[in-house]
Amino acid sequence: MTSRRKFIRQIGGSAALLSAGSLSAIASSKKGKTIPVSENRISSNDKIRVAAIGMGIMGFNDVNTALKVPGIELAAVADLYNGRLTRAKEVYGNSIATTRDYRELLDRKDIDAVIIATSDHWHNRIAIDAMKKGKAVYCEKPMVHHLDQGQEVIRVQKETKAVLQVGSQGVSSSRFAAAKKLYEAGEIGRLNCIEASNDRHSALGAWQYSIPPDASPQTVDWDRYLGNAPKLPYEANRFFRWRNYREYGTGVAGDLFVHLISGIHFITGSLGPEKIYATGQLSYWKDGRNVPDVMTAILDYPETEKHAAFQLTLRVNFASGNGETGYTHYIGTDGVIDLGYGGFTLKKEKLPRAPGYGGWDSFSTFPKAIQEEFEKQYNAKYSDADRRAEKFSDTVYKEADTDDEHYNHFVNFFEGVRSGKPIVEDASFGFRACAPCIACNESYFTGKIIHWDPVNMKVVNK
Repeated sequence: MTSRRKFIRQIGGSAALLSAGSLSAIASSKKGKTIPVSENRISSNDKIRVAAIGMGIMGFNDVNTALKVPGIELAAVADLYNGRLTRAKEVYGNSIATTRDYRELLDRKDIDAVIIATSDHWHNRIAIDAMKKGKAVYCEKPMVHHLDQGQEVIRVQKETKAVLQVGSQGVSSSRFAAAKKLYEAGEIGRLNCIEASNDRHSALGAWQYSIPPDASPQTVDWDRYLGNAPKLPYEANRFFRWRNYREYGTGVAGDLFVHLISGIHFITGSLGPEKIYATGQLSYWKDGRNVPDVMTAILDYPETEKHAAFQLTLRVNFASGNGETGYTHYIGTDGVIDLGYGGFTLKKEKLPRAPGYGGWDSFSTFPKAIQEEFEKQYNAKYSDADRRAEKFSDTVYKEADTDDEHYNHFVNFFEGVRSGKPIVEDASFGFRACAPCIACNESYFTGKIIHWDPVNMKVVNK
C-alpha cells in the first residue's frame, strides 16, 4: 500500500469528511414522483466537470487521480470543516466553488459527476440524491453503511440509469486481470479455500489521524455531520477519526475486508457467501474507539455454475508486529495463486493419481505376506506416471511500475460516463462486496452467525 502511505505523508492524516444537510432536512421522493433518467452521454470531446463531496484523505486522493484523466475538470468541492475548503482553493485554485452543503453542488447544471468521499454513514444518501439529480457517481467503499440500504441504491441506479462506480480500485489493476485469466483457465484446479489478510502496524494505519489545531464547533458543522447518527455533543475524534466509531464508519471490515472481498468476487465471479461469522477484539488501540482492531472472519461460499463451494478466511490486525502486509491465497487442488501488492505468484503441483504407500503409512503394520499381496495389486493398478506428482515452475507476475489501479478505476468510470462502457464495480457489485463486510460487523457485535442470500442480497432468518 505504498500509494496510501505516500499520500498520507503528502496531505497529512485527517479522515475524509462530508458536507451534507441533515437527513431530516432532506425531503424524500414522493411516491409516484418521476425520477430523472441519465441517458444522455457526454461527447468524447467534451470536458467532464466534477464535484467532490468530502475533502479528507480519500477526497484529495480521488480528486488528484481523477484530474490525471484527460478531459476532467474540477468545478466544486463540499466539506464540513472550513479548513478543507480553504485547502481545496490553495491546491486547485480560487476559481473552484466551495460549500458545506452538498445539495448546492447537485443543483448545478454544469456538474456532470460527483466523487463521494465522506464518512460511511452518508454514502447511500448522497449517492441516491446525486443519481436522482442526473449525476454520475464515484462512491468510495463501502457503498453503504447498513445492510438495509443497498437495495435502494441498486434500485435508483437502475431507474435513473446513472453511472455509478464504487471505489475499491484494486479490481482495476493488471494483476487482478491476469490472475482472473489464470483462475478461469483452471490453473489451480478446483478452488477449495481462500485465505486473505490486510494488516497494519502504525498509528496512521490504525486511523489515529491528525486533528487540526483550529477544530471546534465554529469550524466544523457538527449538526450536519451527524445526519441520522445519534445526537451527541461535538467531539473532534468522532469527526476527524470517524473510522474508529461504528456510528459513522464500518470498522476494519468496511475499510479493509471490502477490498479483499471485491478482488475475490472479481476473480472468482462469486455473488457472495451464504454464512458469515466474525470474531476479534480491541487489542492495542484503546483510544476511545468502539470497533475492534483485530478481526478474523470465516465466510462460506456456496457452489455455483462458476465455481465450487469454498471457504474464505479474512484477517485484519492493526498491531501486526510485521509492518503493513497483505495477501490473498487462492488455494486449489492443483495449485495456489499468492496475490499481493504489485503482483502474484502461481505455484502448481498436481497430486499423483496413486495414493502411495510405505513410510508414514499403515503398510508396514501388515503381515509380510499381506504386504507382498498389497504391492502386487498396487503395481497392477498404478503406472509409474500415476505415482509421480506433476510439478511446474512457478509463474511470477509483476505489475509495471507505471500501472496505477486508482487511475485505471477512474478511467473506467469516466469512459462509462462518456460512452456507456460497462462499469467494473457498479451498485450491485459494490453491495455484494460490502454486504458480507457489514455482516461481519453484525456477527462480531452479536456473537451470531449471519446467514446471507447472495443471489437476492438479503439476510436469511434461521
